[in-house]
Formats: sequence, C-alpha cells, structure tokens
Amino acid sequence: MLIVKKFGGTSVANKERIFNVARRCIEEYKKGNDVVVVLSAMGKYTDELIRMAKDIHEKPPKREMDMLFTIGEQMSVALMAMAMNKLGVPAVSLNAFQVAMHTTSAYGNARLKRIDTERIQTELENRKIVIITGFQGVNKYDDYTTLGRGGSDTTAVALAAALRADACEIYTDVDGVYTADPRLVPNARKLKEITYDEMLDLATLGAGVLHNRSVEMAKKYNVPLVVRSSLNESEGTVVKEEVKVERMLISGVALDKDADRISVIGLKDEPGVAFALFDTLAAKNINVDMIIQSIGRHGSKDITFTVDHTELDEAVRVLKENQSRLGYQELLSETNVAKVSIVGAGMMSNPGVAAKMFESLYNERVNINMIATSEIRVTVLIDVNDAERALRAVHDAFGLGE
Repeated sequence: MLIVKKFGGTSVANKERIFNVARRCIEEYKKGNDVVVVLSAMGKYTDELIRMAKDIHEKPPKREMDMLFTIGEQMSVALMAMAMNKLGVPAVSLNAFQVAMHTTSAYGNARLKRIDTERIQTELENRKIVIITGFQGVNKYDDYTTLGRGGSDTTAVALAAALRADACEIYTDVDGVYTADPRLVPNARKLKEITYDEMLDLATLGAGVLHNRSVEMAKKYNVPLVVRSSLNESEGTVVKEEVKVERMLISGVALDKDADRISVIGLKDEPGVAFALFDTLAAKNINVDMIIQSIGRHGSKDITFTVDHTELDEAVRVLKENQSRLGYQELLSETNVAKVSIVGAGMMSNPGVAAKMFESLYNERVNINMIATSEIRVTVLIDVNDAERALRAVHDAFGLGE
C-alpha cells in the first residue's frame, strides 16, 4: 500500500513532536507500506516570517513573500529526514523544485497544475520514506509559489491523486472534524464521517480543519481522506462521497472572523454593472463570497459583498483605481464583521432550518447584516463582537452538542 500522511505545524513544533511523527511514519513503513509524508512549517514559524517581512516592508511584494515562506517547510522536511535517519530508517526530503510541483503564477495563492512523480517513485522503490514540502510549488518562471494558508493539505491530496495512493491521512492538533470548533464550543461533537460537499462548505466558511481546495481536489479525484490527531491514536473523521449513517439535519457550524465587508454605493442601475464590478476583482484573483444588491432606486443601486481579510486592501485599491470606469459614487469597507454558517445536506428536505437559526440569533439579540444561502448551507454576517456567542447559540439550537 502507498499512504500519504500530512502533518500540520503544531505536529512538528519542536524536537519531541518531530520524533513523535517520525515514529508514527516508521510504524507504517515497517508494515511494508510505501510512505510519503507532507509537512507544514514548524509551529508558528510562518507567523514569525510574516513579522520579519513586515518589519522590513509594510506591504512586501507577494513574489518575495513566497520566496521567504518556503524556508519554513524546507526546514521541517530536512529535520524530519534527519530524525528518521537517526531512528535507523532511510528517508529523503524533497522541496517543490526537486519533485517538481508545477503551479500557476498567482503568488500567495497559486493552484497546482501537475506533479512530476518520477523522483518520488524512484525514492520509494529504494525503500525510503519520502518527505515533501507542503504549501509550495514552482511556476513557469522557475519562481517559488505558495498555495495559500493551509495549502499543505492540498499538496497532500494532490500527491495522493498523482501517486494513486491507497489512503490520504491529514494529521492535525484536533482528532477529527467536529460539529464546531471545540476550542470555542466545548460540547462540540466529533463526526465519524462527513461528505465532501459538507466538508467543502465547512472548510470554505472558516472551519479551519482542512484547506478548502484540498477537499475540492479530493472530491474531483475521489481520494478518501481521514482527519486524525497527531498527538493520540484515536479514530478520526472520514471524508468521502457518501456517508452510511442517516444524514443529520446539520453537520456543523462554522465561524469565520477573517471576512471583511465592502459596499460599492451609487452604481448605475443598468445591465452589466455587476459583471463589470466582479470581473474587475476576478482579474486580480480576488475571491468574493456573500453578495447583496439593493433594489434599484432613482437610477442607482448599491452592491455589498465580503472578501477575505488578506485581500481587503488589494480589493479596495483595485476598485478605487477603476472608479471612473465602474461609475460608483462611494466605497465603504468594514473589518469588524464575522460569518457564522450552518452546513448540512439534511437541509434540502427540511424546511424551516434558516428560521431556526435566525430565531437562535434573535434570542441572543444578535443583529444580522447579510444572509447567503445554498442547498446545504446558510451563512449570516454579524458583528465580530457577537461572533462566538452566536456560534454557541446556533450550535445549541440544533442540538449538535454531546
């Protein structure tokens, strides 16, 4: 069997944890399996690199940030290979160039295009554990790129797909996927299994357990995922196409404090205006989530939407540069907002789910600023100061706790 194992930053945060991970991988190797390991940077090392960069330049170029970020994963994989060799098992560390992992050229948020697997296959045939840098790739200019925060998950799933692995295991500091973040909702319950679609929405909406693009890729290539703890041996959560148990009404509640709101005021009330606005943002690879358009009045209309906090400054800059072409009167942005979402395939056949969510927020006197829905999710935008209280209220309203 070929098994891909991904370990996050907290799993390799210090010497003790590095050797813990090394032993777990060696255990798998000694069963006769081929093992490919994907690592993130150690602990909070990426945050430290950001701090160092901002100390030099308050808005550093994205290309140079990617060049800087790749240090973190290279350090992790080299130290892990040393640990495995110390424990008497042959291991080799490889970075994105050595594999090679080809990506698009969008610095800071690149997408994987293809992976050359020859080097990995050769090392596996020589019975080595292969340890690969997560989160990074190489573009057509031979520059390093990164896949966005949490991108090591996507690296692992992409490798599992390219190598036709028998399993892809994502190890983290929690022992599976919960009905809500257990650090914020103490009575949150671990799920035995969850569908790709539900997990994708939870990941996109701030669940933080898996990178949303990793789930997207796992669904596309039918890679079975298991989310487990690196710190204990407990069973994790399986992410797959269909679940056996009868669907719960709601699978989980997610909180995203990294959403910011932009309002474009006084646009012309005519066809093509919304297209021009969002096409301008898309050209700069800026993702937009919730969108509300006001009813046209006096020949004008307003459009309000949310973007990720990391893209707010760029979005505002791009829109201001294009004000005369887009023809709006005023641009407002707000950072003290948060998204609370419920996700569950059971919603499709159960009316009244949204009303129940809104009732729980009303009981807590939480005001709703925006609402967005799909077949399997309802998201509300609220004041960030109400966020954690709202998360717990909604979680309790649907009886998701233990």
